[in-house]
Amino acid sequence: MTISHQGTALITGASTGIGAVYADRLARRGYNLILVARNQERLSVLAQRLTAETGRTVRTLAADLGNKADLAKVEATLRDDSNVTMLVNNAGFGAVAPLLNADIDKMEDMITLNVTALTRLTYAAVPGFVARNKGTIINISSIVGIAAEMLNGVYGASKAYVLSFSHSLVHELADKGVRVQAVLPGATATEFWDVAGYPHQNMNQAIVMHVNDMVDAALAGLDQGELVTIPGLQDSHDWARFEADRRALSARFGHATPAPRYQVAPRHIVAETQS
Repeated sequence: MTISHQGTALITGASTGIGAVYADRLARRGYNLILVARNQERLSVLAQRLTAETGRTVRTLAADLGNKADLAKVEATLRDDSNVTMLVNNAGFGAVAPLLNADIDKMEDMITLNVTALTRLTYAAVPGFVARNKGTIINISSIVGIAAEMLNGVYGASKAYVLSFSHSLVHELADKGVRVQAVLPGATATEFWDVAGYPHQNMNQAIVMHVNDMVDAALAGLDQGELVTIPGLQDSHDWARFEADRRALSARFGHATPAPRYQVAPRHIVAETQS
């Protein structure tokens, strides 16, 4: 079977785990690849395997996205390479330590990678996608972007940013030929948890998803046109209700008068009393 060429997908955090599986699946879907991660050796091994197995062109770009100079190189690639049709913002790291036990410098590094780098790469890619009226952005968020109490607060907040940012991108780019998907994995069997300080082998295995299953489900969600994909959520109607309630509630936030429960007299009544 001949698979049509889909352009080039740039994947961050591509050397292992979720990013490496995205690389495998997208190559088999007809994408050439630009693989971005810090570890050049791992990138090279993956690139050689994928080229041999799929015949796709696979470039590697060793970069630490927490480093401004390295990040700028990846931004330039996204701006200058008109063959790029997909950006997978996967790079990131997490933590399980509560605020009182967390290293603030590591928390700042987390924000730099999970939020700042993702934002800058998106800003680098979008103008070209819009100009060509074609492009896909996949942002890897997390279920803790909604359930912030589950893990480290800065990690949860960074993933809530990714979800909120993705919602905004959908709103702004829907009529410009650019697709946006936010993916919210739960616990996934990758090295992520070793770095975070809580190996997934120590968890209840009933909640830990194999990384292949997670990525395959996320891509199935993309194929189905989902804007938000939560691979572990068994009933999609739960998300539909949540999202409908969120949007309905947001329409009720704005009001010139404070709510009666705050017992704040309207300004015109206060002015009349004083006069």
